[in-house]
Amino acid sequence: MTDTRTEQLLTTGEAAKLLGSSRQHVVNLCESGDLPFLTVGKHRRLRREDVEEARARTTRSNRADRRSRWLNIAVAGELVRDPDAVLERARTNLALLQSRHPRGRGAMWLSEWEKLLNGPIEDVLDVLTSQTPRSRELRANSPFAGVLSSEAREQALLAFQTHRHSRV
Repeated sequence: MTDTRTEQLLTTGEAAKLLGSSRQHVVNLCESGDLPFLTVGKHRRLRREDVEEARARTTRSNRADRRSRWLNIAVAGELVRDPDAVLERARTNLALLQSRHPRGRGAMWLSEWEKLLNGPIEDVLDVLTSQTPRSRELRANSPFAGVLSSEAREQALLAFQTHRHSRV
């Protein structure tokens, strides 16, 4: 029987890949106390959960990410108003995208969308509105094209611009 706690432990190299950084940067984070670790023999091991949390803390959204999130919040509103129609549109778009991108990283995110679209609507709403790196990646490969009318899209973008400028 495999210990699930052991499965969640990462090497500094594996953690570096998840963080998009060098292994030495991960070692530095460990030594500074910014990233908790365990010592196994002479090696540092990091809990996946701690690495994911560090990634969420250090991954800042840029203007394009924030703009995308605003548009997807508007899509979430449409999903709440008419779930059947919006999910049908998303599934149709998803099938088309999967036929065009059968392999690679994009295919991985499309597979995630397929699972989400077949699960609880609340999970889809979470991805559409969340600021996590995973949600940002999923939104970058979104099957919700055409859900918003041109007018609704323009209204959401205008609201984004107005909100963005009022915070400066």
